[in-house]
Amino acid sequence: MGVISENGHWPKFNEVLCGDMTDRERLGLPSHYVEDRFANDQAALYKQFHKYDTESLVAITCAVDQSLIARYVAGNILALVGDPRVSTYDPDMLTLQGGLISIGLHTDDVPTVLKNFDTLGLNAAWIEKECPRHQAHLTTFRIAKYPVTNQEYRDFLIDTGYHELPDSWAFRRFPVERANHPVYTLSAEACDAYARWLAVKTNRGFRLPTEHEWEYAAAGAEGREFPWGETFDSLLANTCETGIFNTTPIGIFINGASPFGVLDMAGNVEEYVSDVYKPYPGGENIDDHLSQIHGLYRIARGGSFARFRDLARNRRRHGHNPRSVTYAMGFRLAETI
Repeated sequence: MGVISENGHWPKFNEVLCGDMTDRERLGLPSHYVEDRFANDQAALYKQFHKYDTESLVAITCAVDQSLIARYVAGNILALVGDPRVSTYDPDMLTLQGGLISIGLHTDDVPTVLKNFDTLGLNAAWIEKECPRHQAHLTTFRIAKYPVTNQEYRDFLIDTGYHELPDSWAFRRFPVERANHPVYTLSAEACDAYARWLAVKTNRGFRLPTEHEWEYAAAGAEGREFPWGETFDSLLANTCETGIFNTTPIGIFINGASPFGVLDMAGNVEEYVSDVYKPYPGGENIDDHLSQIHGLYRIARGGSFARFRDLARNRRRHGHNPRSVTYAMGFRLAETI
């Protein structure tokens, strides 16, 4: 699919950021057109699945023993006929019990992370933002099983007349064929506005999750590297390595669920949390490209279809870089009980 260097690796990320690189080159793609990974195999499944009822399509989408392409096709048909998993005013929320938890990365583990992702040319400072590993107390809370979708954000826009339309909507028109895909290309302020609106409409405590809540929901008590375990697998999250280069219907990467059953935390779209960047207790302030661009900036968690696997790590702290279109900024809800 992508542009592979002479040594057989993806281009290093800092090589990608330097020089006159196109956005396709930032994704490891050649300048000419290439098919996505499902282009040659989905037609037969669309012909087969379009006759299925909604219940059967949902069953395929959520089945761990179905192929990824089958779940993808079933999910895309649900976008057009109506996906019952999407419920704007009653989103599917999972309850996580509070207590003392551990968050972050041990300082001694920074070299290991850099070695494990050495073909991506990571800057050590980006990983040092995750340090030190420390304890925090969480009260019991709820977190959404899925990120907020285009359909839900459309309902918000219609009800409120809010001014910010996603840049990812072509000509700023609602993409009906991606109704159950995560909404993206939003500002953190728009995500906050959505959560406040839904809290008022439902008389519930909806908000964005904190960093600590998000990481705990993704990594579990054992502190996994990725939601599913310690080793990256391109079939478990929608990142550049997966080769789709677009959003996918919520929840189709069912085998990539977190220990609590939360889905799409490692890929699909990056997710704003409620916190502005600051060092962890006992950590050093990192003045990287994001702070140089923004000053203070909102933290985002999780990878996306337009980013490489390093951002899919549960501990990774990053944010929006307005100088590149490869940042797919979305969000999911949390709820105060």
